[in-house]
Amino acid sequence: MPHIVTMPQLGESVTEGTVTRWLKQVGDLVTADEPLLEVSTDKVDTELPAPVSGVLLAISVEIDSTVEVGAQLAVIGDAVEQSQFADLVPPTPVAAPDPTALEPVAVEPAAVEPETVVAPVAVAPIVSAPVPAPIATGSPEPAPAVVTAPVAAPAATAVATEPDGAYVTPLVRRLAADNDLDLAAVVGTGVGGRIRREDVLAAAEEATARRAAATTSTPVTVGGADTSTEPGDRTEKLSRLRRLIADRMLESITTTAQLTTVIEVDLTRVAALRNRFKVQFAEREGVKLTYLPFIAKAAIEALKLYPVLNAEMDAAAGTITYHDNTHLGIAVDTPRGLLVPVVRDADELNVAGLAHRIADLAERTRDNKVTPDELSGGTFTLTNTGSRGALFDTPILNIPQSAILGTGAVVKRPVVMTDESGSDVIAIRSMAFFAITYDHRLVDGADAARYLAAVKTRLEEGAYESDLH
Repeated sequence: MPHIVTMPQLGESVTEGTVTRWLKQVGDLVTADEPLLEVSTDKVDTELPAPVSGVLLAISVEIDSTVEVGAQLAVIGDAVEQSQFADLVPPTPVAAPDPTALEPVAVEPAAVEPETVVAPVAVAPIVSAPVPAPIATGSPEPAPAVVTAPVAAPAATAVATEPDGAYVTPLVRRLAADNDLDLAAVVGTGVGGRIRREDVLAAAEEATARRAAATTSTPVTVGGADTSTEPGDRTEKLSRLRRLIADRMLESITTTAQLTTVIEVDLTRVAALRNRFKVQFAEREGVKLTYLPFIAKAAIEALKLYPVLNAEMDAAAGTITYHDNTHLGIAVDTPRGLLVPVVRDADELNVAGLAHRIADLAERTRDNKVTPDELSGGTFTLTNTGSRGALFDTPILNIPQSAILGTGAVVKRPVVMTDESGSDVIAIRSMAFFAITYDHRLVDGADAARYLAAVKTRLEEGAYESDLH
């Protein structure tokens, strides 16, 4: 019997998904656990593997269609069922048909060039695929038989060319498509010449530089409409993730009263401790010791003193929920856009544990290997805008959370200090700006300032040595 492929439950809070790409076409052989299609949810993009081995008999959902969990996506069967499936396609009706002339119509799968990935056209779902009843010669009409919807040959729409038939990750293919790059022209620097994300980004930069150097350019036409762009301009469709980010940011701004308070923190003692332990920590733990786990630890501890910043308000219900544990969201910059994976029960971890969890989540998020459940359920968010040299910014709330802490670049500069004798002196210190954005409907400015002061005090003490052994 044919196997029906359905939309799986991709996370506790995920109820639907959008098919963004078919990795196989009707008629292709598939192996169990081999990637079959790509699906996008409101939290993550992921590949769905084939549940069984066989032949892809039908595709039931076309690209960019959104379906609920449990909905039919495709049908996989064996070679015998493929032949039966083709025989079950009914002939085109004509006036006064000759019963003896009726013959089954077989639909051959469209030929695929060996180096081109194609996106198949969806067909109607299959109900069943029994062997058709034989047609008696001389009968006025054929005997009834259960049939399926006809199989449409997939449209030969090339999406990405892969060199020498080599496997290319979905992320690399998506980056190439987003930048209008032919993968056959990209030089791979990975093992065995495999094309990596960095290779595509470098090729995209070169292509952008060439376009910028050109003196003339043809205006881009999108969706049949002339965009009337200037020479060198480029117009492209919003990605699903970018549209989701845009909607969420606008919702955050329009549904909350956001205010940002900034404080300056002296991280000299933390910097000295980090320099002292970073080599042996990396050798022992396998991850780099950055400033972020120290800051995360101080931020989490301060939430215990000021729990209103680890709370959320339901204005419609007239309630405030104070979270007992801290599920820390970490803003991660990815090629697809900003994502916020969550460190569960972060308040139970020391600096070393936070370093491990943050590094693991960030890497898997950039590689598109994070699960939907790891992108939800945060109670407080930390964003490190200083990783790109910014001194500080005013972060936007990750609703329904009530606060988000942004950290700026750690910069050495002269600072006026008071020495042990009470005299003012100028010293070189490692300084950084911290900015807390909060929902002013729930959090008063005084509480936000007290929270920042608690974070500042903890970090300037620099008492983390026991966490690093």
